[in-house]
Amino acid sequence: MKVILLQDIKGVGKKDQIINAADGYAKNFLLPRNLAVEANKGNLSNLQAKQNSIQFNKNKEKEEAQEIAEKLKKIELQIKVKAGENGKIFGGVTAKEISENLRNQYKLEVDKKKILLGETIKNIGVYNIDIKLFEGVVGKVKVRTISE
Repeated sequence: MKVILLQDIKGVGKKDQIINAADGYAKNFLLPRNLAVEANKGNLSNLQAKQNSIQFNKNKEKEEAQEIAEKLKKIELQIKVKAGENGKIFGGVTAKEISENLRNQYKLEVDKKKILLGETIKNIGVYNIDIKLFEGVVGKVKVRTISE
């Protein structure tokens, strides 16, 4: 019996996957526990519409991410920090600070978790920072740390 899974089931399949289950397993286990629905025309068309909607939203998010990546290319973010005489920054510049400065200076919302900063910036200078905006879309921003 062909069924559409409504949840991930270990050893069986993932959510929204169409599987061929044994009749007894489908009728006595999957269907009564609302883990799956029968793969009839109505349910298949609902599944297709849901998948189309998800794909449309992903495409829209990717386009928005590409627009942000283009804006980031043109930005040189300046962050004022307290530093010693030898150019060492007190504390360091973190992904959170970069995110906040992008929001305050350029009105760009970038989640701090998406900023690919190996370790905190500890010296005055110019750094090229990668920001993973979406699957396959990586923006680059120049960060210049300047002493107050």
